[in-house]
Amino acid sequence: MRPMSSVWEAEGRINQKRRTHAALVAAARDLVAAGQTPTVDEAAVAASVSRATAYRYFRNQGELLAAAHPETGTQSMLGSDPPQDPAARLDTVVRAFSAMIVETEAQQRTMLRLSLEPEVDRSRLPLRQGRAIGWLTEALEPLRDQLTDDGLHQLVLAIRSTIGIEALVWLTDIGGLSRTDAMALMRRSAQALLQAALSEQSTDGAPLTP
Repeated sequence: MRPMSSVWEAEGRINQKRRTHAALVAAARDLVAAGQTPTVDEAAVAASVSRATAYRYFRNQGELLAAAHPETGTQSMLGSDPPQDPAARLDTVVRAFSAMIVETEAQQRTMLRLSLEPEVDRSRLPLRQGRAIGWLTEALEPLRDQLTDDGLHQLVLAIRSTIGIEALVWLTDIGGLSRTDAMALMRRSAQALLQAALSEQSTDGAPLTP
C-alpha cells in the first residue's frame, strides 16, 4: 500500500499539470481573441510558464491552437429537448452554430488561416475534423426514411458550405453584410437547401438518390 504522503504528492502533480495545461490554453485563447496567432513560446510567456514546460504539453503551434479552439468540447447543438420537425431541428443547429462562430470569430478566423497554410498539420485543426457535419447530420436524422445515406450526406455537405466561418468571412468581408444579416442569410440558405432536397423526392415516395 502506498504511503498517504505519496498519494497526495501524485494527486498534487496531476492537479498541477491540469492547471498548467488550462493556463496555456487560456493564454492562447486570450491572444487569439486579441488578433494574434500565438506560438507555444508566446503562450508560455503569457501564462507565466517556462518554455520547456509548455513544449511538454504542446509540441507545436498547431496543437496549441487546436486545444484552444472553442468547439473542442461541444457534442451537440440540438439542446436537451430538440424539436422533431427536420426544418426546426436544422434551424436550431444553424442558429446555434452561427452564433458560436460570431462569438468566437477571432479564433475561428485564426483556424481558417491556419488551415490554408501548407506547413500546418491540417488533420489536427478543428476545421478539418467535421464537427459541424456531425451536428447537421444529427439535426436531419428524421429524414433517414426519406433520403438515401448518400443523399442525406450530400445535403449536409451542401448546407455546411453555406454556414460557418468560411461563409461568414465571404458574406461580411466581400459581400458587405452585417453579422446579423449574414447569420440570417445562412439560416435561409440552409432551409432553402433542405426544401430543395425534399422537393426532389419521387412522386411515389421512393428515397432520394444522390
